[in-house]
Amino acid sequence: MSYQLPPLNWLRAFEAAARHLSFTAAAGELNLTPAAVSHQVRSLEEHLEYQLFERLPRSLMLTDMGRAYLPSVRKAFGDLSVSTMGLFGVKGDLSVSVRSTVSFGVMWLAPRLKGFFDRYPEIDVRLSTSNWADSQPPDRTDVDIRYGDGRWGQGEIKLTHDETVIPLCAPMIAPQINTPQDLALFPHIHIMGVEDSWDHFLKHEKVDLSDSQKMIRVDNSMSAMEMSAAGAGISLVFKSLAQPYINSGRLVVPQQMFYPSRQSQYIVLPDGPANARPEVQLFINWLQEEASGA
Repeated sequence: MSYQLPPLNWLRAFEAAARHLSFTAAAGELNLTPAAVSHQVRSLEEHLEYQLFERLPRSLMLTDMGRAYLPSVRKAFGDLSVSTMGLFGVKGDLSVSVRSTVSFGVMWLAPRLKGFFDRYPEIDVRLSTSNWADSQPPDRTDVDIRYGDGRWGQGEIKLTHDETVIPLCAPMIAPQINTPQDLALFPHIHIMGVEDSWDHFLKHEKVDLSDSQKMIRVDNSMSAMEMSAAGAGISLVFKSLAQPYINSGRLVVPQQMFYPSRQSQYIVLPDGPANARPEVQLFINWLQEEASGA
């Protein structure tokens, strides 16, 4: 006896709701009402006889079964989009123009891009970087990856989970830091333009500093981490960006200190989510897969 697959519109509603973790945002993308999206997802759950989402007061959360099912659904839609574009769609080159901060592009995105090229060899990615996340992206930017609070009014999609900010130092320095107060023994490397500054971190750790505390200012996380690795001081960086340095042993987190960030990485679509071309949507879906597994 053959198994009856669920209708495609139910699966599309599930994929969009899982991407936004919101029926309202998914409805805006699909040109439906939130109630219609919720009904389609509920119908899919009844068809599968499994709950795919936990309904929270102001958002959604994928269940274990929903999280396991999502990659297969995304891949199926991706394969269908690529085949359709290749056979019947736009002729010529398919490309996605992406802008990100320097540190995110180099430390997080670039090492993962081979996975996208392996899956979609017919799609080119054109990556440009900027030190300042809120600067105007170049013309014809399809995907703008920004650090911030997600309030730009441009159909933002949260990419990374709530971030954690951590202090980082060279291994030779770490044994001298036994309490948060010991952080004052070394220069602090501050990344300009980042809200999660040393002031916030030290207030969280209940540490008072003197006015004579030495501060080194740089304009990106990668420069800060390189300086810390050389023993110049202690930097304060997103854990997601610092992981390669930690894994290699070049930097350590003294006394496992951390600070929950109020900001995150977001996908901003300058042309709006509803106008994203199929290849752009494939790239967004892939980004979210990578971020959820990071």
